[in-house]
Amino acid sequence: MKKLLLSASLSAIMAASAHAETTIGFSMQRFDDNFLAILRSGVEAHAKELGDVKVLIEDAQGDVSKQQSQIDNFIASKVDGMIVIPVEADAGVTISKTVEKAGIPLVFANNQPSNVDKLPEKQAFVGSNQIEAGTLEAKEVCRLLGGKGKAVILMGELGTLVARGRTEAVHEVFKTDECKGIDIVDEQTATWQRTNALDLVTNWLTAGTEFNAVIANNDEMALGAVQALKSAGKSTDDVVVAGIDATQDALVAMKAGDMKVTVQQDAALQGKDALDAILKLVKGEPTEKKIFSKLKLVTKDNLSEFLN
Repeated sequence: MKKLLLSASLSAIMAASAHAETTIGFSMQRFDDNFLAILRSGVEAHAKELGDVKVLIEDAQGDVSKQQSQIDNFIASKVDGMIVIPVEADAGVTISKTVEKAGIPLVFANNQPSNVDKLPEKQAFVGSNQIEAGTLEAKEVCRLLGGKGKAVILMGELGTLVARGRTEAVHEVFKTDECKGIDIVDEQTATWQRTNALDLVTNWLTAGTEFNAVIANNDEMALGAVQALKSAGKSTDDVVVAGIDATQDALVAMKAGDMKVTVQQDAALQGKDALDAILKLVKGEPTEKKIFSKLKLVTKDNLSEFLN
């Protein structure tokens, strides 16, 4: 009888183990970002579909120290894997080393760490090619301006490769023969935030800074620029406002004619891809070191394809 009970207990334990949840720690750069909120939803929705995946989500609130503390807590909790949207590219290198030492698989999502080209085993990156995103945006702005004009750039957080890559791409496009008639009269960070962009563009307008294009590293800042122009009594018909992400708010603004350009990078799909990638690494399955989302330029001509 004891042997039968022991056998039954072992069978129950083995069955429970076979269906045990995979626990993934997910540290986000910040919750209060429209694009990242959609990415987060993509992770959550896919985890729910899979059914045997538990995702512990933490908000770093743009704080490097807070994010490092979250990583340490995930390690102490012995999660099976981690997804991290790093607050800063260079801080991502420290996270990469810390998590590697703990022997836990890691996927960086959306924001690249500085060591993205030298990630160790069991680590990968899921996101977009930021140079390509910025290039698509800048070329369309150049076309709309006819290769001549004055532009300002709203940059994301300077510690991220996303902001650096997108801004660098704009500068490179404006060096080409067809676009070199466009002068960049100012560029400053609005830290991805709509309100900060509203304040910054308002300050430019108050100071008398002249421009006929606002090139933002993301849609949230582009929308802040639209608000500033309208508050100052400026017509958005006279200024090309461009962003990146193709969020629903931005698409609505494009439909109204307030924004002229955005670039779609599918946030929900990035979340799904990030979760799929970390689960492969947890299982010891091969995955690409860089998984790039497809980018699509959105203009008034193809806007209807993207509106819900």
